[in-house]
Amino acid sequence: MVFIHRTWVLMILAEFVIMLMSRTTEAKVPAVIVFGDSSVDAGNNNQIPTVARSNFVPYGRDFPAFGLRPIVPAYLDPMYNISDFAVGVTFASAGSGYDNATSDVLSVISLSRELDYYKEYQRKLKAYLGEAKAKIVIKEALYLMSLGTNDFLENYYTMPDRRNQFTVDQYQLGARKVSVGGLPPMGCMPLERTTNLFNGYECMEEYNMVALSFNNKLSGLVNRLNKELKGIQVVFSNPYQVFLGLLKKPSSYGFVEAETACCATGMFEMGYACSRLRALSCEDADKYIFWDAFHPTQRTSRIISDHLVKTVLHKFL
Repeated sequence: MVFIHRTWVLMILAEFVIMLMSRTTEAKVPAVIVFGDSSVDAGNNNQIPTVARSNFVPYGRDFPAFGLRPIVPAYLDPMYNISDFAVGVTFASAGSGYDNATSDVLSVISLSRELDYYKEYQRKLKAYLGEAKAKIVIKEALYLMSLGTNDFLENYYTMPDRRNQFTVDQYQLGARKVSVGGLPPMGCMPLERTTNLFNGYECMEEYNMVALSFNNKLSGLVNRLNKELKGIQVVFSNPYQVFLGLLKKPSSYGFVEAETACCATGMFEMGYACSRLRALSCEDADKYIFWDAFHPTQRTSRIISDHLVKTVLHKFL
C-alpha cells in the first residue's frame, strides 16, 4: 500500500465549540476548555515553527477568525490574555493526537504539552480571579477533547509499532465535565479516496472500520470512567453516523458534492497547497461537505455540531 505525506492544517474553530460558547450565558458552564487537533485549533500552531498552519487565504474565507466573537481563543495567540481565557481557551494543535509520538511528525504541540499549558493556565487564572473563584471555573467548566484521527493516519499506519494510548489526565487537574470526541468516517475523506485508485476512488473501508472500532472502545472507556471516578461526568460525542449520513445522501442536506473538496482540485490539497492553488477553489463552499482534502466545511460542521448538542452535549447547557 502506498502512503503519501499528509500536510495537516488548522481548521477555523469547530462550529460546535462556538455554539457551546455562545450558550454559556444561559448555562451552568463558566468556561469552555479545549484539547485536541486541527478540528479545534484556533491559532496555536500559527505561533510555533511548523508547516501545519492556516494563517493564509483561502482559509477563513467563509468564516473569518479575527474579530469574530464569541469564540474560544487559542492559548498562544498574542491577541488574547487571561481575561479572555477565563471564559474559554483552546490548547489544541493541528496534527496532534493522543499518542505524543503523533505530534513529532509535523513538530506540533503534543497532548502532554497541551496539559502543561493547561497547568500554566490554572496558575494564571488563580492570579486573575483569585483562588476560590478560579477553582469554581476549573471545576464547572466544560472540557472538550477532539483527537484521534492523526494517531491513525499519521502515526499508526506509518509506524506500525506504535499503539494509541488514551488517558484522562485532566481529571486529576480538576476537570469534571468532559466531552470525548469520536472519530469520523475517516476513510471517506477526499485524500483517502484519492489513494484508493484501484477501488474506483471509493471510501477506504478499512479506515472506516478502524474508526468504528476505536469509537466503540472510547464509548466503553467513557462508561467505565463514569462508574469508577466519583464526581466526574464524561460524555462521548460521536460524529460518525451523522457524518456518514451526509456522505451517503448529500442532496438531502443541500450538498452537491461529497467526494471532492472545495479547495483546488478537491482531491489531495491541504494547507499551503490550497494557498498556491486558491484561484481554483469553489465559489460556494456551502455546497461541499469538505473544504479541503481532510477538513469539513463550516456548513458540515454546523450540521454535526447541532446533532451533538441536541443528542449529547445538551446535558451541560
